[in-house]
Amino acid sequence: MLAVATGALESVVTPTLPLLQRELDMSPAEGALLSIVLLITGALVTPLAGKFGDRYGGKRVLIRLMAVVCAGGLVSALAPNLPVLLLGQILQGAMVGALPLSFILVRKHLPAGESKVAIGVVSGLFVGGGMAGTLSAGPVAEGLSRHWMFALPTIAVIGATVLVNRLMPHDPPGRPDDAGFDWPGLALLSGTLVTLMLALAMAPDIGSQPLVLGALILLLAAFVTGWTAVERRAVSPIIDLRMVARPVVWKSCVLTFVICVGTSAAVYLVPQLFAVSADAYGFGAGATEIGFYLLPGAVAASLAGPVGGIGARRFGSRAVVTAGIVIMAAALIALAAVHTDVRHLVVGKALVALANGLCVTALVTSTATSVDQSDTGIATSLVLVTRVIGFAVGVQVSGALLTAGTPSGSDVPAESAFVTGFVVAGALTALSLLVARTMSKGVKE
Repeated sequence: MLAVATGALESVVTPTLPLLQRELDMSPAEGALLSIVLLITGALVTPLAGKFGDRYGGKRVLIRLMAVVCAGGLVSALAPNLPVLLLGQILQGAMVGALPLSFILVRKHLPAGESKVAIGVVSGLFVGGGMAGTLSAGPVAEGLSRHWMFALPTIAVIGATVLVNRLMPHDPPGRPDDAGFDWPGLALLSGTLVTLMLALAMAPDIGSQPLVLGALILLLAAFVTGWTAVERRAVSPIIDLRMVARPVVWKSCVLTFVICVGTSAAVYLVPQLFAVSADAYGFGAGATEIGFYLLPGAVAASLAGPVGGIGARRFGSRAVVTAGIVIMAAALIALAAVHTDVRHLVVGKALVALANGLCVTALVTSTATSVDQSDTGIATSLVLVTRVIGFAVGVQVSGALLTAGTPSGSDVPAESAFVTGFVVAGALTALSLLVARTMSKGVKE
C-alpha cells in the first residue's frame, strides 16, 4: 500500500507540467528544474537510506523517511508559488529511499526464495502507483485544482505509513551505532549528484551555454575525484568502494544504467511522437489521449515486477535479464522502423516497459540476495541510484536529438530525429548483452 501511494505521489508532476507552468508563470528553464529536483533529492537520499537502514533497521528509518515525504507532499499541496513548490518537491524526493528500505525488510522477514518474489511485487506496486498518479493527476488538477493532485496521494501515504508503523514487525539494527558517519563523503556525494543532474539538465542547451556546461563537467570531475579519495580512507564510508568492485554489484549497475537509458528514450520519445501534428507524421493526440495510449505500458510495467521476481527465482537472474534485453532491443528497433500507426507505438512502448521491469527487478533481486544481509540496503540503493541517473541521461540525450533535429523556424522535429533516437537506444541496449552473458546464473542448482 505504501509503495502504491508513494508511486502515485512521485508521478503527478510530469503529466501536469504544462498546467503548472501556466498557473505558476514558469519559464521553460524553471519547468525543467521542477521536473528534475525530485530526482536530485532521490539520487542523494537513496544511498543514505540504504546505509542508515542497514545500520539502524529498515522499519525505523522508513517511518522517519516517510514523515519527511508526507511533509513534502503537504508543502507541495499548499504551495502558493514556485519556490515553495520546489521545497515540497525536494522533501518528497526522500520517497525514492523507501525502496532499498523495503528490500531490507523483505530480506529480514522472508526466506531467500520468497524474498525475490516479494521484491518484485514491491517494485511492481511502486510502478503501479506511478501509473495511477500519471492517469489521475491531470483530471484531478483540472477538475479540482493543482493543490488536490498533491494532497490526495499525500493523504494515502500518511495512512499507509501509519499502517506500516502499527503492523510491520521491527527488524533489529544490523550494525553498531558507534561506527561513525562519513560526513565529508556525504558532502562530496551530494555535490557530485547535484552537479551531474544540473549538467544533464543543461545538455540540450550546450550550443548556447558551452562555457557553463564545461565548467559543470570540470566541477563534476573534481567532486568524483575528491569523493573517491575520501571514501577509500573513510572508516565507515557512505558507499564502500570495495562493494562496488564486486562483480555482482558493478555488473548490475552497468546493466541497469544501459537498460534505463534505452527505456527512458521510449518514455520520452513515444509521447512526443503521439503529440506531433497529424498534418505532419504524428497523431495530434492531446494529454488525455496520450495518457490512454500509455496505459498498456504502465500495466505491463506493474506486472513485470512480480513476474521478474518469480522468473529470477525459477530460472535465475541472468536468464531474466537476457530475455528482457532482447525484448527491449527488438522493440526499440521495431519502433524506429515502423511507427505509422498508434498501435505500433502502444505495443512497442508496452514491450519496452515490460522488458525494463523484468530487467531491473531481476538485477535488484540478484544484488540483494548476493550480498550480506547487513549490506542489502546500500547494495540495492546503488542499483536504484544508477537507475535514476540512467533515466536522466536517456531523457536528456533524447531531448537533445529532437532539438538538433528541429529545422530552423519550425516547432516540429524531423521524423529522422525520432528514428535516430530509437536506433541509438536499441543498439546501446543490445550491447548490454555483452555484460549480461558474464553474469552468474543467480539460481541455486
